[in-house]
Amino acid sequence: MSENQYDVVVVGGGPGGYVAAIRAAQLGLKTACVEMRATLGGTCLNVGCIPSKALLHASERFEEAQHGLDALGVRTSGVKLDLKGMMGHKDKVVGDNVKGIEFLFKKNKIDWIKGKGKLKSGTEVEITEGPDKGKTVAAKNIIIATGSESTPIPGVEVDEKQIVTSTGALELGKVPKKMVVIGGGVIGLELGSVWARLGTDVTVVEFLDRILPTNDGEVSKNFLRILKKQGMAFKLSSKVTSAKTAKSGVTLTVEPAAGGDAEEIKADVVLLSVGRRPYTEGLGLEELGIETDKRGVIQVDDHYRTNVPTVYAIGDCIPGAMLAHKAEDEGVAVAELIAGQKPHINYDAIPGIVYTWPEVASVGKTEEELKEAGIAYNAGKFPFTANGRARAMNATEGFVKILADKTTDKVLGCHIIGPDAGGLIHEIVTIIEFGGSAEDVARTCHGHPTLNEVVKEAALAVDNRTIHM
Repeated sequence: MSENQYDVVVVGGGPGGYVAAIRAAQLGLKTACVEMRATLGGTCLNVGCIPSKALLHASERFEEAQHGLDALGVRTSGVKLDLKGMMGHKDKVVGDNVKGIEFLFKKNKIDWIKGKGKLKSGTEVEITEGPDKGKTVAAKNIIIATGSESTPIPGVEVDEKQIVTSTGALELGKVPKKMVVIGGGVIGLELGSVWARLGTDVTVVEFLDRILPTNDGEVSKNFLRILKKQGMAFKLSSKVTSAKTAKSGVTLTVEPAAGGDAEEIKADVVLLSVGRRPYTEGLGLEELGIETDKRGVIQVDDHYRTNVPTVYAIGDCIPGAMLAHKAEDEGVAVAELIAGQKPHINYDAIPGIVYTWPEVASVGKTEEELKEAGIAYNAGKFPFTANGRARAMNATEGFVKILADKTTDKVLGCHIIGPDAGGLIHEIVTIIEFGGSAEDVARTCHGHPTLNEVVKEAALAVDNRTIHM
């Protein structure tokens, strides 16, 4: 095979793309990855999941040092914010992670082709921009893993200084006095929480009548109460129709979603976070006749194959949740399919996590979804206030709720709001993956004292036999 000919060429070096490339190389396929950023890792590692979690963790510690440690008998004074130092921590975390991916490429003998790729045919990728511009590589199989970008809205022009997406919100040089977040989803609430902890007056404007609209309704309602208690303000059932910038800040025009009188809201910084859309600009999909829906989502079959048989797609640019871990699993699956294996992903066992404090985590069906589908179920719920470890941590907000089939007791969903919800949810992810029941969880010995006992008690509650309530 010549230098520019490969078994697999992956377009995009984010979580889906780099994982697909590594797995393909492990399976003995000659592999290259086309990435237009100066570093690997895509949005997630560079300007998404990883830097946001670094700031979330650092801001949580700042908040705790200011207000939370007194209750534990730890007196602090003179606590100051070093925003430059906090951003330095974030940048180091990002740098270490992206260098780690580059090391894995070298370890697995994956060629990193630097630049923006465009499909010339079902077996050729041309580099149209970047260091390798003008180069064309041939491949028996092409995997599109180009990810997503922030969705714009009319009347709100992003400049990444005063009106920012998540990218700009991770790079602010000073703490704004007032921030308006457009969108009450995961990204807006996470980054809004960061700046609220650092001293910003944060208001969230959400078009729908609740935050986290795809989550379990009871979780959304309780989370709203908790965030209000933390100082964040909310304007639900509202829409932003225009944004005007000036040296003094941004003036937003906000109207009721159902129609009505408009009002103006002023802010130093506006964070636009109304969702994300597939990033496929300049990829050559139309020229090749690759099918997409009206939102630009690439259509694939059960094996991630587009209507062009040698071209596959995964991650944020195909249907389904836009989650890095979903993209990673699809990256593994598509590489194994190309190699002739028979992988499987259970999409009912993919967790969703909001990394605020407390965290919010879910897997499987919500109560609303079960009711709509006419599925009879039992619900078991247990609060963190009744857990010894949570009390010891002074972290008692929230609960675990488990939903199980009324006839078979098979676990259909789980919804957690509370400390370390993102870690606790994986017990139920595993149970769902193996088709387990609430009784399986209830009969499994859980260490004491741990937060995991709340999961066990919620499973016991499915059968109305909690011990500690």
